[in-house]
Amino acid sequence: MDTALVEALQRAIELTDAAYARTSERVKKSLSEGALRPSDLLAQFKQTEARTRTQVWAAELLDNTVELIREMVYTHTMVQPSPHVCDSDCLSERYRSITGECNNRQHPRWGAANIPYSRWLPPEYEDAWGTPRGWDPEHTYHNATLPPVRLVSQEVLFTHNDNISLDSTLSHLLVEWGQWIDHDVVLTPQSPNPRNGIQSCMPFFRSAPSCVAGVLSHRHREQLNAITSFVDASMVYGSSTNLASALRNLSSPLGSMALNSQHSDQELAYMPFLPRLQAHLDPCGPRNSTTSGASDRSKRQENTTSCFQAGDSRANEHLGMIALHTLFLREHNRLVKELYLLNPHWSPDTLYQEARKIMGAIHQIITWEHYLPRVLGEDATSHLMPPYKGYDPEVDPSIANVFAAAAFRFAHVTVQPVVTRLGPGYTTNSQHPPLPLHHSLFASWRVVQEGGIDPVLRGLLLSPAKLQTPGQMMVEELTERLFQAQGGMPLDLGALNLQRGRDHGLPGYGSWRKFCGLSVPNTTSELADILSNFTLAHKFQLLYGTPHNIDVWVGAISEPALPGGRVGPLLSCLLARQFRALRDGDKFWWEREGVFTSTQRKHLRDVSLSRIICDNSHITHVPADPFSRIERPEDMLACSHSLISHLDLTPWKEPDTDPHCGPIPRIQSGYSLHCDSVILYHCHSGFKLLGSSSVSCDPNSQQWSSYPNMSRYEAYTRT
Repeated sequence: MDTALVEALQRAIELTDAAYARTSERVKKSLSEGALRPSDLLAQFKQTEARTRTQVWAAELLDNTVELIREMVYTHTMVQPSPHVCDSDCLSERYRSITGECNNRQHPRWGAANIPYSRWLPPEYEDAWGTPRGWDPEHTYHNATLPPVRLVSQEVLFTHNDNISLDSTLSHLLVEWGQWIDHDVVLTPQSPNPRNGIQSCMPFFRSAPSCVAGVLSHRHREQLNAITSFVDASMVYGSSTNLASALRNLSSPLGSMALNSQHSDQELAYMPFLPRLQAHLDPCGPRNSTTSGASDRSKRQENTTSCFQAGDSRANEHLGMIALHTLFLREHNRLVKELYLLNPHWSPDTLYQEARKIMGAIHQIITWEHYLPRVLGEDATSHLMPPYKGYDPEVDPSIANVFAAAAFRFAHVTVQPVVTRLGPGYTTNSQHPPLPLHHSLFASWRVVQEGGIDPVLRGLLLSPAKLQTPGQMMVEELTERLFQAQGGMPLDLGALNLQRGRDHGLPGYGSWRKFCGLSVPNTTSELADILSNFTLAHKFQLLYGTPHNIDVWVGAISEPALPGGRVGPLLSCLLARQFRALRDGDKFWWEREGVFTSTQRKHLRDVSLSRIICDNSHITHVPADPFSRIERPEDMLACSHSLISHLDLTPWKEPDTDPHCGPIPRIQSGYSLHCDSVILYHCHSGFKLLGSSSVSCDPNSQQWSSYPNMSRYEAYTRT
């Protein structure tokens, strides 16, 4: 290799390692001083698994080398996942993999964790290498420069907390569910160090670059999705085998998830705390158990709380997210108990996988049947999301860059500035009063010490969503106080969203309107017609100089909502396209023939988020539709009401006979699973199976293989 290239590569390694070291040292210092920066808090829920970190480090190394020598050096810096060989056994067809790999056997990496976001339009960076749009303030687009994102946020988005309108029909739980599903399908790792070290400027961490397969003479920067694209409840179970294993109680005979060993919610479980070895950045604690909010790191006591551990690193972001994580942890453990009563011969792994499979279906049903119609509107849903026709292996379900960096961030403008907490009967509780949103961030201690998740859930059910209007975009809790820490500069979520789109090279508003077959505004008057608001259109013209330059996120959220929905034509197009791909390109979609039996599918249609709340909390009254606004507590229904439907798991009881070969041979001191025409065996702990680990049914002879000598399946020896 050329000496100059070797020197450049070595220098890039030094720069990359130094950036990681600086971040680690800064965080350690901030933690010891009890003064984490808002940017440190932002980094907390961007933590990724080891496999992702390896790819990110390699891509950072590549990026720094390119910056040094301006030529490709893939040979020594690319770290590509090794080609994945998909299993062809029964279990791989019955259960999706934790990593999302092999959902599509022809394209085993589609939708998997740790792959680049897909592109629906080519990126538009400031140069050929991936410099963000607007990086050079003098660079022009359509003969105009791009305005600073902070200026756009202040001029277009900023809304005083006390100057908001409330949604007349939708509850705040709908807003929370959108973020919950976002955390199931999108996680963009960030680079270890902000590119701007000016202390008076708001820091911004670029999204980490992704290494892509193949060597191209002109490569543009791509970003990485660290989790699976599929709606598979990965925020509960994780997207890596190591994390999935760490979240399980491997000593449980039921396939249960691990629980918190220090605290409980009146006998209901909490998530476990992060292991201290992993809590190098722990804004959730340790905290003095008697404090009302502020960290007291100089007087640490034994009774402390920490960040909860979940399948997604953003679980502790705020109280609503903690509540949903806790709720579905409990739901998994409730499901495995019921499944065990129906199938005591199932192994812990089978119980875990069957519950996980049901949980994935629950999330798909609630999202597609209850959430999306309220977001898109019934007419747009029926037009853009036609009925399911079956799995299409030619559809790539991978998350699109524009979806991750812009479209699915629409709900930020529907967030209330206050977190409402309510006591039994949905009454105001003086012990747990409402909180400003920034006081609920990374506050796991509030859940443990201030009444559990029930007050938060009641608040989400009874509180309306914020209504977005042209003059009431984003509350100041998000634009002026995001992740505000002691003595630190707060962040601006609106500005971060805008900069994220530029960082990812997303084309402007007009390009995406054209992509969706919509009219493209060229003048202020044409933009005013689309937005139905001349004042807002004129403001955009003053800021951007031309409608073509408007950042896609702010342009899309500014469009009037379609009838019955909460988003305009552009967002309806982008959201529907992505969710249709997630449905049609998922081999394990709940409606696909063979994923569940017809009877199971029929019963799954009874899934109810209100019932899940009833089954996993102390709440006794809920709305029939938890996404619809209820104004009076007396309108809530008792959990015993017939409208609060219950998922009957009876169809999951495994038959005792095979339709061709008759009675299924079971074994003592072991487990069995009927998978298609094969019976799989697994021993109890301490036993060893003598003989084959499976038998199969021959439909022609109607006999089990090796069936005559049943004793060989009952013969065990202690190990």
